[in-house]
Amino acid sequence: MNSRWMRNSLVYLVIIVAVITIFFLFVDSPTDGAKEIGINEIVELAKNSSGSSRLEIEVKGDSLTISDGVNLFKSRKEEGSSVADLLSNAGVDNANYTVRVDAGGGFSSFFGILIGFLPLILFGGILLFMMRQAQGNSNQQMGFGRSRARMFVGSKATVTFFDVAGVPEAKEELEEVVEFLKYPERFQALGARIPSGVLLVGPPGTGKTLLARAVAGEAGVPFFSISGSEFVEMFVGVGASRVRDLFEQAKRHAPCIIFVDEIDAVGRHRGAGLGGGH
Repeated sequence: MNSRWMRNSLVYLVIIVAVITIFFLFVDSPTDGAKEIGINEIVELAKNSSGSSRLEIEVKGDSLTISDGVNLFKSRKEEGSSVADLLSNAGVDNANYTVRVDAGGGFSSFFGILIGFLPLILFGGILLFMMRQAQGNSNQQMGFGRSRARMFVGSKATVTFFDVAGVPEAKEELEEVVEFLKYPERFQALGARIPSGVLLVGPPGTGKTLLARAVAGEAGVPFFSISGSEFVEMFVGVGASRVRDLFEQAKRHAPCIIFVDEIDAVGRHRGAGLGGGH
């Protein structure tokens, strides 16, 4: 369960990271509509700036964002050069401009690394998804011959003879089975053997399944429920495989009760239509 939860969480995390990254890639930067200018024009802007209209220059790597309070410009400088030194050598007064350097730390640095690894993350997510799909198909094929029986078990009896109305004779006989299941040593001491099975016969809706569950509830043992039609398959050997798997499960949870509903579905005549070769 934990392994499955971790795989699902990893897939969802990859999807979320990919969506966020793609969103930021397509969001317009404030400088997308800015006019691009050269270094000489920056010098001229800085010389014409003064007092309240100082030129604001933001440096991010080799990219420059320039604002004169009204317009926004963008530019690039030579690698390793200093904007402050360029303006100072051009004779621009330091009071006319402000240079702010963006070190690109924190979120910006992480975001840049994330963009670099985005193709690898997406490829890994797609590969993981394909592996999960293949594993799911493999599990379905491996479980083709497994029993489809449903097991009901609990610390308290959910169904008892008190819940079954009528049929007092059937309940009286089944109470002996309950005694066998609850106190087998009493009967084994006398050489008695527990019945291998009980055949409940009657029209639909007369309480056969409820009686069987009541026996399991009174005895406090697991209850396996399966339909006889699930033993019948088109493919040879699948039904027999399910029967074997059901009894193997029952042995692991012994003592228990196996209830096969509509068992007459197993007794088809050979060749009587599709899947009738049983």
